[in-house]
Amino acid sequence: MSAQRHSLRVVASDLPFAVPGVWHADGLGTGQHRAQPTGYALLDAQLPGGGWPVGALSEVLQPLAGLHEWQLVLPALAQATAARQGAVVVVAPPCEPFGPALQAQGLPPGRLGLVRADTAMAALWAAEQALRCRDVLAVMAWLPQAQPAALRRLQLAAAQQQQLLWVFRPASAAPQASPALLRLQVQGMPMPAGTPVFPGMQVHILKRRGPPLAQGLPLPGCHLRLAQVLAAQAERRRAAQAAAADMMEDGRGALALASPAGAGPAGAVPRRAPAPASPGGRGHALDRAAMATAG
Repeated sequence: MSAQRHSLRVVASDLPFAVPGVWHADGLGTGQHRAQPTGYALLDAQLPGGGWPVGALSEVLQPLAGLHEWQLVLPALAQATAARQGAVVVVAPPCEPFGPALQAQGLPPGRLGLVRADTAMAALWAAEQALRCRDVLAVMAWLPQAQPAALRRLQLAAAQQQQLLWVFRPASAAPQASPALLRLQVQGMPMPAGTPVFPGMQVHILKRRGPPLAQGLPLPGCHLRLAQVLAAQAERRRAAQAAAADMMEDGRGALALASPAGAGPAGAVPRRAPAPASPGGRGHALDRAAMATAG
């Protein structure tokens, strides 16, 4: 028995790293998959190949949909669309993508294709059909109810056309089996009150071709250019709110001076009606980000 264990150790130590599909457990596997840099050097250093796997499924889990997906993948999408042709298909997003913010980050809104789906099955079907189209560069799909067999079909479809594929699911799916080559869990990091930047992200690598990573990776919530856009938008909102409050106070004072004795309360100033909600009650994904900075 001891001789057999010794021979196994010798064989394992003699294996070269270049064997396709085989990697040492104490090092990151390279494999046959190309990688697209994430745009975050700290995250790239912990991913096999130095980025998102191309032609494979990357699964992202988070407690609440619609908060961190774009901040996580936008840098990679901007690089990919600048280098290659093809559409970015967005399937069943919880919030509408906000074109000006995407443009500020380097992703032309004209390269985006938005698919709305009424059911989980329709969203899954749309994602699979998009992956089978050779004119599609990347797919982002929100599939909270997808089962492992369905995810495996998406994985195979992405491998055929060598596309980038992200599937976003709730954090409660973490105990479930997944065929994803890369699996991350993302949650927000609280920032001090009044900080004029978008809150950062804590990224935990749940699955990769390599050793487990115990600690999470703190990443900025967005890159510098987008942070500047969001901070400026939040500052304009704060200034508008302050100006409106000053006008209300001035109006109350003027009415108090003009109101005769015995008249009704001087503070009866008509309030502006609230702005109507967006069509269908759906907010913009990066509008919510700007609202978060306004705090």
